[in-house]
Amino acid sequence: MPIHDNRRLSGAFAALITPTDLRGSPDLDTLDRVVDFVTGHGVDGVVVGGGTAEYPHFTVAERASTIARVRRRLDSSLALIASVGTSSIHTTLKLAHLACEQEPDYLLISMPYFFQYGQDDLAAFCERVCEAVSVPCLLYNLPSFTAGITAPTAVRLLESVPNLVGIKDSSGDGNNLAPLGELRRRSAVSLLVGDDSLLLSALVAGWDGVISGIACFAPDLIVSVYRAFRSYRLEEATAQQRVLDELIGKLVRMPIPWGVRIGLETRGIPNGPLHQPIAESRKAAIADFQAWVREWCAS
Repeated sequence: MPIHDNRRLSGAFAALITPTDLRGSPDLDTLDRVVDFVTGHGVDGVVVGGGTAEYPHFTVAERASTIARVRRRLDSSLALIASVGTSSIHTTLKLAHLACEQEPDYLLISMPYFFQYGQDDLAAFCERVCEAVSVPCLLYNLPSFTAGITAPTAVRLLESVPNLVGIKDSSGDGNNLAPLGELRRRSAVSLLVGDDSLLLSALVAGWDGVISGIACFAPDLIVSVYRAFRSYRLEEATAQQRVLDELIGKLVRMPIPWGVRIGLETRGIPNGPLHQPIAESRKAAIADFQAWVREWCAS
């Protein structure tokens, strides 16, 4: 069960995909199946509408509909984190207000994408969103796809914005572990790693948990690393992290969201067509990935 009291959020959380129908619109019935699948494998909560959900492909109304659907499906003992970032402050605020109507436990604020902004611009964006809502908020650092937040900017915001209570860092930069960990030692912020290759390293550095795209199709693997570490079974956690690293090596041979969706289909939950046609040159990597997933599931 997640810890999400007035102090800290901790646990292993699955970042959900957005299943699609043949027109590329959200398939909410299949989304129910995804929620049931990940929660059945022991995650402490879910994120709706983040990078794994491929949020730039969907309208504000479509994204709000997925948040509402997951709110109805998810057990109330588990944390619901609604991701609300867009390319504009206007649509971000609109989505944030719609998300708040569903009473999520947290909002996840990704930075604007497409155009380049400085650190002060990103701070102003974050502050504006946080002051407009009463739900506690988490920063979402996703520099591969959005404007990136530096560790000093993140620390400054986490120290100064009252309802900004933590960060999901998907930068993959291990150099962020120590400065953010130092902030955690002197304040009640929550630190959640978003790059699965750093999961065990982040836990060793004192971080609180993980928000994982891989947990959408391999929740049992992510949960095993997290729970083994929390139970002081470091050898087991290390062995499971090695398996996770092997999986990541297969996954990164494809565009980031593809592997999660293909992995979920390989485990028995078809989730609709991808948003990009599959080139012939990708098929060998996909087949190799599917074979790995099948072998791992059978082991």
